[in-house]
Amino acid sequence: MIDLALAGHMTQASLDRATSLGALVSAAVVDAGGHLVHFQRMDRAEIAGPTLAVDKAFTAVAHRIETARLGPLTTPGASLWGLQANGGGRYVVFAGGLPCWQDGVVVGGVGVSGGTAEEDAACARAALSVFQSPAAHDSRG
Repeated sequence: MIDLALAGHMTQASLDRATSLGALVSAAVVDAGGHLVHFQRMDRAEIAGPTLAVDKAFTAVAHRIETARLGPLTTPGASLWGLQANGGGRYVVFAGGLPCWQDGVVVGGVGVSGGTAEEDAACARAALSVFQSPAAHDSRG
């Protein structure tokens, strides 16, 4: 389970990583149902970031895959062609969304938007590292 305190540490790790990269991002953590648990937006971050960050996290949970890995699968003729046009437009198929796995089950997701694809992915990995840390696991009981 991802509680509010853990989700807050995760989004903060994303913002800290963004600062080190010189990026301005929004970061979101969702639960296993894709519902928002915690969100942060850096001052002057892009206006699309809040929507995209939440939707990247939602997509990662809904499909149990990194959003960056969905891109090639959704090109014309590929196995998931058209996915990005479904789900009420919420499915994001580019970097920045990661599922959070625990004991073989997706228990949440993180999404980051505002930087380049590489920056968003790096910031999302920083959040995932917090989730995967032994201290976070101990706090989930």
